[in-house]
Amino acid sequence: MYAYTDSDTEVQTQKGTDVKAQRQAQLHPRQQTRALKFRLGGAQNLATSEALSPGAGPEGGGASQVEVGLRVIRRRRAKMAASTCDVFSFCVGVAGRARVSVEVRFVSSAKGKGLFATQLIRKGETIFVERPLVAAQFLWNALYRYRACDHCLRALEKAEENAQRLTGKPGQVLPHPELCTVRKDLHQNCPHCQVMYCSAECRLAATEQYHQVLCPGPSQDDPLHPLNKLQEAWRSVHYPPETASIMLMARMVATVKQAKDKDRWIRLFSQFCNKTANEEEEIVHKLLGDKFKGQLELLRRLFTEALYEEAVSQWFTPDGFRSLFALVGTNGQGIGTSSLSQWVHACDALELKPQDREQLDIFIDQLYKDIEAATGEFLNCEGSGLFVLQSCCNHSCVPNAETSFPENNFLLHVTALEDIKPGEEICISYLDCCQRERSRHSRHKILRENYLFVCSCPKCLAEADEPNVTSEEEEEEEEEEEGEPEDAELGDEMTDV
Repeated sequence: MYAYTDSDTEVQTQKGTDVKAQRQAQLHPRQQTRALKFRLGGAQNLATSEALSPGAGPEGGGASQVEVGLRVIRRRRAKMAASTCDVFSFCVGVAGRARVSVEVRFVSSAKGKGLFATQLIRKGETIFVERPLVAAQFLWNALYRYRACDHCLRALEKAEENAQRLTGKPGQVLPHPELCTVRKDLHQNCPHCQVMYCSAECRLAATEQYHQVLCPGPSQDDPLHPLNKLQEAWRSVHYPPETASIMLMARMVATVKQAKDKDRWIRLFSQFCNKTANEEEEIVHKLLGDKFKGQLELLRRLFTEALYEEAVSQWFTPDGFRSLFALVGTNGQGIGTSSLSQWVHACDALELKPQDREQLDIFIDQLYKDIEAATGEFLNCEGSGLFVLQSCCNHSCVPNAETSFPENNFLLHVTALEDIKPGEEICISYLDCCQRERSRHSRHKILRENYLFVCSCPKCLAEADEPNVTSEEEEEEEEEEEGEPEDAELGDEMTDV
C-alpha cells in the first residue's frame, strides 16, 4: 500500500470539461465479438439460511412448523424491506424512475429474490441505469494492451488507434475521425503508480473508494510486491477467455478498508446470492480447473498477505475465501467497452448519399474481417463488476429485458425488450442469442454447468417433452467454446489476443 496524503485526493477538474455522457451505443453487431458470459448466476438458487423446520431460529423450541414458517417469512420480509434503499442506491440518472417502476420481491427458496415491475414499462424503455459497487478490468486483458480507465473501464484508445492495434496495421486510417468521442486531454494518471483514468472524476472516485489501499506507489513493477505476487498467481491459474478477476475481490476488501461506514459496505456485498459449500466448490472448479484446491489455497495466502482486514476477517479463512471467490464467480457481470465500436455506431447514424453509405459499409465490413484475421474474437476492453439491483434479475430463455453498456464505460443499462405489465417479473438471459436458439437439453446443460440451476421459464416448460439430445452442430459449437485443452501452451491460448 502506498502512503497517501490528503492532498492526493484533491483532484482538480480541468476547465471546459465536457461532462456529457458519451454517445449511447452498444457494441456493434458486426463486431463478431464473443458473448459476455462472465456472469455466473444472478439471483438464481439463493441459499436460504433459515430452514422451515421445528426449532429453526432462537424461538423454535416446540413451535409448530406453521408458526416457525411464519416467523421465518416475517424475518425475511423485514430483511428485504431494510435493504431496499441499498438496492437502489447505485442507480444513476433514472434512479427515481427505478424506485417507482420496479421492486425486489422474494420469489421462492429455489429462485431467491426477483425484480418485478410496479407499473407499465414500454418496449425500448430504459428500466434503470446502474453503476457497480466495484469493477475491475481482467488482468490478461490489461496485460495485452487493452487500455481502459482503471475505474470505469472506459476505452482510452482513439478509435483509429484501436483499429491499428487490432488489425496490426500501424498505418490504418479511419474516415470520419471526428466521430470518435475519446477525450485524451481529460485523461489523468495516479501520480504514484501511473495507472490511467479517463477523467479527474474517475481518479478522485477511485482514490476515495479503494485506490489508497491498492496503490503500489513506486513498487508497481516490483515482482515481490504482495499485490503483484497475487496478480501473477491469478494469471498463472486463470487464462483467457477470462471470466473473473482476483482484483474484483481485492477492490471489495480495499473498499471496506477505506470506508468510514464499513458495515454499510459489508451489508451491500452480503446481498449477493450465496451458495452451498458443494456449489461453491463447483464454481471454483469451473474457474480454476482440476487442481483448484491447491490453487485456491495459494491465492488465499497471497490475498491475506496483501490485504488482510479485521472487519472482514471471515473472508480470509479457507471457507470464507471460497465463499468470496464463489460470490464473484456467481455474480460478476461481464463489462465490455470499445472506442471502435462507438465509432462504428456513430458512422451508422450518419445521413449519407446511398453511394457513400455503401462505400462506408464496405469499408467497415472489411475492417472487421482484417481484425478477425489478425486478432480473433478478443476485441474489447473487458472486465467485470458487481451490480446490486441487476443481480436481482433472474434468467429466462425468453427474456423481457436485456443488459448493455452503451456509454463505453461500466454504467449498466437494463432495457425492456417488450411491454412489461405491472406485477410481471423482469428477466434477462444469461445465455447469448445463439445459445438461446439451441435445444432445451443444450440450454439446460450450459446453465447447469455454468450457473448451477435448472431453468423453468415458459420456453423450457413448453419444450419439456422434447428428447434430451444435443445435435452434432451444437456439440461442435460447444467444443469450439471450450477452446484449447488445459495443457496447451500459453502462446497457443493467447493467439487470438
